[in-house]
Formats: sequence, structure tokens, C-alpha cells
Amino acid sequence: MTASDPVWFTSSYSSNGGECVEVAGNLTAADAVPVRDSKNPNGPALVFPVEAWSAFVSAVRGGEFGVL
Repeated sequence: MTASDPVWFTSSYSSNGGECVEVAGNLTAADAVPVRDSKNPNGPALVFPVEAWSAFVSAVRGGEFGVL
């Protein structure tokens, strides 16, 4: 593993049902936030700019998407 390899984590708010995403937060210095499906860890990851990911997380915390 190198410093540029993603280190994946799942939110503590995720349920144990496996319906969640994993985020690699260690690459923000590279202006990238990779996100992948926890059920398919060898599958593709979506990569978002740090600013876009931060805005999304803020919107979720602020209830802009309602209760899912």
C-alpha cells in the first residue's frame, strides 16, 4: 500500500444491512473523494471533487433530501 492508495471507511451511521457506501477520505489532499458501493468493493468508484463532496455531505446533514 502506498500513500496514494485509498483507505476506505464506512460511516458510523450506516446500518448493518450492507446498504451503504464507503468513502476514501485520505485522498482529499489530491482534491479527490472516491466513493464506492460497499457490496462491491472491487467494482468501480466514483470520484468527486472535495468541494462537491463537502457540499453534498452538508446538504444531507441539513436535511435537504428529507428522510430516506
